[in-house]
Amino acid sequence: MKQQILEEIRTHDSIIIHRHVRPDPDAYGSQCGLSEILKASYPDKKIYVVGETEPSLEFLYKMDLVPDELYQDSLVIVCDTANQARVSDQRYHTGKKLIKIDHHPNDDQYGDIIWVDTSASATSEMIYELFLEGKEAGLQLSKKAAELLYTGIVGDTGRFLFPSTTEKTFQYASALISVGIKPTPIYDELYKTKRNVAKLSGFVLQNFSLTSSGAASMKITKEMLKEYEVTPSEASQLVGILGNIEGVKAWVFFVEEETQIRVRLRAKSLVINGLAKRYNGGGHPLASGASVYSWEEANQVVQELEKLCQDHI
Repeated sequence: MKQQILEEIRTHDSIIIHRHVRPDPDAYGSQCGLSEILKASYPDKKIYVVGETEPSLEFLYKMDLVPDELYQDSLVIVCDTANQARVSDQRYHTGKKLIKIDHHPNDDQYGDIIWVDTSASATSEMIYELFLEGKEAGLQLSKKAAELLYTGIVGDTGRFLFPSTTEKTFQYASALISVGIKPTPIYDELYKTKRNVAKLSGFVLQNFSLTSSGAASMKITKEMLKEYEVTPSEASQLVGILGNIEGVKAWVFFVEEETQIRVRLRAKSLVINGLAKRYNGGGHPLASGASVYSWEEANQVVQELEKLCQDHI
């Protein structure tokens, strides 16, 4: 599969790389890390990255503005995006050929070439593997590419704390550092917290709910976002803090937006992506997302999560 992808890259002069909406570090890292590898390896090719901008990740990379007509003769690669509906910039399907590279469960099998590896800790890890596959044929790993891939791996492994972290993850991270990148500035940018977000974090820790079976939940309403002057994206980044609470098996974090309520599901060991699928979502077994459209529906998610925790020994 990797050789097929490399062959398509070799035969196209224009390549446009996408990732998912509401991007996280792995979305940026895999998309832009691949872009930097290709720019270093094929200076005569035109390489573009497209999608919405995430202010907290702009320190990593800037997106390109691409006219519609450019897609006609371009290879399109979508990174870190399980479902077509979540691709940022829906022109992705108008290219000459489409490749999907992802580490989420392959429920939506789109693309002419599909490379999905659910054992990978991050799609950025897969992009590094793609580099290794093509290294002897001339692929180049620039310092900027290494920095982006390392950032993606750090983000999707929770600084190497999540169960998806493997020996291979550490090997790749070590190899990326050996290129000459400095991890500390990356951590400083990724995990710096605005004061208003810190205050909301304190509110969350004082007001979350936890059942006797180990199901925790927190609801962030539009009114709360306005009170703390926090965006939905910034609020969603707080989902991880409930995982450090003693007695929590699994937790759900709701963030109310204009037309829907975003659902962030997390677990320490029980599988929760089936629950996410029942509510317009999906994802990893221990980390998934979904969408509901009323607080009554949100309460149903909490009840189903409670049932999962009760059944999990």
